[in-house]
Parts: sequence; structure tokens; C-alpha cells
Amino acid sequence: MSTTENPGLSRRSMLCGVLVALAVPGGPAACGTAATPPAAPGTTGGGSAPTTTGGGPTTGTPTTGGIVSLAEVPDGGGVVVESGGRQLVVTRSGDTVKAFDASCPHAGTPVGAPTGGTITCPNHGSQFSATDGSLKKGPATKGLTAVQVKVQGDQVVPA
Repeated sequence: MSTTENPGLSRRSMLCGVLVALAVPGGPAACGTAATPPAAPGTTGGGSAPTTTGGGPTTGTPTTGGIVSLAEVPDGGGVVVESGGRQLVVTRSGDTVKAFDASCPHAGTPVGAPTGGTITCPNHGSQFSATDGSLKKGPATKGLTAVQVKVQGDQVVPA
């Protein structure tokens, strides 16, 4: 597709869409915005980009009425999911589930899923605690914004 076929689509946004669709590490960060991969033909979209946790690649999938299935949030880790038009980091430690806005407070880049108890921004390396979202290392000057959630049945839902 050329930008003349869709004048609202810039070459940069088209390239960013390709980087995200191919799951190129750091692709969305290089674009400077949180890009969401296009829906596959014949689907309605609503999925989320693959994320990495301590256990390997994981996809947090929004479900009807919930943010993510509890089974998709690894104990001692977490996932990045899209909910209500924004990306969230959902973390789990035993029976405790927490969520944070996935936008790094430094430059707005989406952070990655937690690894080893730390949530890292791929853009400039800011690090946050997976337990409470607090700042561990800058250049960010504050922690991630908490989002109130609760577990209802087998789903993580807004509180």
C-alpha cells in the first residue's frame, strides 16, 4: 500500500505498523508511540502485542468483561495488555494482582512486561518495581501510575 492510496497514512506510521506486526524488538519504541498491530484479516482486533515475561513470550488477551485472564498472568511476572484504549502492565505475586499504566512517565514509551521483579522501559532504560510500580532507576523521575484492579472468578477486572 502506498501513502497515495491512503493519504492519512505516513511512511513512518506504515513502517511502525510493520515493525509491530513483525514483533521487532524495540520497534514501537523506535517509532516514539505505542503502536498496536493491525488486526488479522477476518478478525475484529482487540488483541494485544506479544510481551516478554520471565517465562518467555506471552500474549495478554483482553476477554469479555475483563482485562486479562488470571491464568495468563504468570506468578512472579506479568503481562502487558490493552484495556479501554490504553496499555496496562498487570503483575502477579501469589494471590496479589496489581496493574499499572504501561506508559513510562519519562517519555510515554510503553514499558515491557516484568522480568525478575523489574519493569523496564526499552526506550531509555528506566526501571520500576513490579510489586508497586515505584521508580528503581531513571531517567524517569517518578513511578508508574497504579490502576485499580481486582480478581473476579478467573479474570482480572477493573476495580
